[in-house]
Amino acid sequence: MIDRRPVTASLQALLATLTGRPVGVRSVPLDDLGRPLPPPYTILDPLDHTIDDQTLADRHTTAVSNYQATFVSGPNPADPNSRGGDEQAQWLADKGRKVIERPADGSPGYRHPLTIPGINCWRREANEVGGTPDPEDGIITSVIRFRLFLEEQPTG
Repeated sequence: MIDRRPVTASLQALLATLTGRPVGVRSVPLDDLGRPLPPPYTILDPLDHTIDDQTLADRHTTAVSNYQATFVSGPNPADPNSRGGDEQAQWLADKGRKVIERPADGSPGYRHPLTIPGINCWRREANEVGGTPDPEDGIITSVIRFRLFLEEQPTG
């Protein structure tokens, strides 16, 4: 059976690397003292996870795991008159979309590795609308859904 925890941890780490901002799983990311960090940040929500535990014809375990990444903009803490904005949310989402980016030369694989011990992973984006149209909101979000196709690496 494919354990989802290392998959989530790997995707969380890759999103943090690509955006340069903290990523919380199912909640606002916290600092070392357990206090909420101010935006911008990403919230990663594990969604459906479907497992197919090998058949007689195929002895490998496979799974499809869906995640939603919510890219949250926000006011600049140093500027009391600032607000979150669509431009910042879109910038974060564009960085996060690199999770599925292919090499420019057309070679197979992905430009940014998602390393999950013992698992091969194929990925794609499953678009989902998100955000808010109200310019008076202090926080604006953009949402991307990722679908990961996972397969245990054969041993031996």
